[in-house]
Amino acid sequence: MRNEIYLDHSATTPVAEEVVQAMEPYWTIQFGNPSSPHLRGVAAENTLNSCRKQLGSLLQVNPDYLYFTASGTEANNLALQGVANTPYFLRHPGHIITTPIEHPSVLRVVEHLENLGWSISYLPVDGFGRIDPQTFTTYLKPDTKIVSVMLVNNELGTIAPIRELGTIIERENRNRQHPIVFHVDGVQALGHVPFKISELKAHLFSFSGHKIFGPKGIGLLYADRQARLRPIMFGGEQEGGLRPGTENIPAIVGLTKAVQLVTENLSENLEQLTKLRQALMDGIKTIPNTRINSPSDGAPHLLNASFPGVRGEVLVHFLEQKRIFVAMGAACSSKKKGISHVLDAINLGQDETLSAIRFSLAPTITLDQIDYVVYSLKETVEEIRNIYI
Repeated sequence: MRNEIYLDHSATTPVAEEVVQAMEPYWTIQFGNPSSPHLRGVAAENTLNSCRKQLGSLLQVNPDYLYFTASGTEANNLALQGVANTPYFLRHPGHIITTPIEHPSVLRVVEHLENLGWSISYLPVDGFGRIDPQTFTTYLKPDTKIVSVMLVNNELGTIAPIRELGTIIERENRNRQHPIVFHVDGVQALGHVPFKISELKAHLFSFSGHKIFGPKGIGLLYADRQARLRPIMFGGEQEGGLRPGTENIPAIVGLTKAVQLVTENLSENLEQLTKLRQALMDGIKTIPNTRINSPSDGAPHLLNASFPGVRGEVLVHFLEQKRIFVAMGAACSSKKKGISHVLDAINLGQDETLSAIRFSLAPTITLDQIDYVVYSLKETVEEIRNIYI
């Protein structure tokens, strides 16, 4: 609605009008199945191929290495389980390195693979979720076969040293019979930090449409040949035999348009997001007894802060009454009881953890709106603290 201030863009974004317009014909006019041999099917196949080629250009990768999925979660599952499903790894499960602050769509898969015989190491993180590349080298083992680290953490905005990790892995692989496969969850990175997959030396890279003003129900996986993925679902030969099911052409068109928009406007958007985040951070620091949980050099669209003495869910609903929408943490887990595994990993105290709020920004937010959020936040925190004293 017109007067609301939505600050939960890391959970999902509204679909951009340009994306809606790009998708519209593919619901009713150009509705063919790309696997059909007739003219409508051929037209749909041409659209599919055109989108893949355009995405390859925008992401500066070989389009043949791009696979459409139904979500970022599925892309992460396909990446990790697809590697583990190769014949060699089925016979010889190895060692996986990840971090304790990954998205559940990585952590739950890793736990599943551990039950199948893989061994797991979790890289330690500091109080802001940062990992040390030099520490990473001490975790490498002769049977390390998969490394999975997200580029931008979805709760803190912490940016991982992916380039450094990729360089270390590339060097390690020169002397290994079975190379380490490097997977990066890039869902929160696309449109928010500049990167080139080739420079990061990742073999697998996951993306999601609805985090960048695209539609829900569409994800993307970059997988180069070294990953040697095998399918984890069966039924058809779509997506090079790797991901069965009729391709979601409208969503693929929408994803392509959304990637185009965030890529072409990246510099301008980052400038605006940086200003917004700094203003929000400065404002929160004026509120007594608060803690900024995000690193100062984190991704410009994310800020996590704690307000001890105030339960996070209470603060969320008080702000909602003022038409300010924020979140307690990741949307996939915020409705579950318990504490955030990310905040637990950075060793926050219980009060700081239970009072944590995630603000996730978009370039469409204004500085005036941030000023109002800070004013309302200060007023609300004081009000709630007075209630519970």
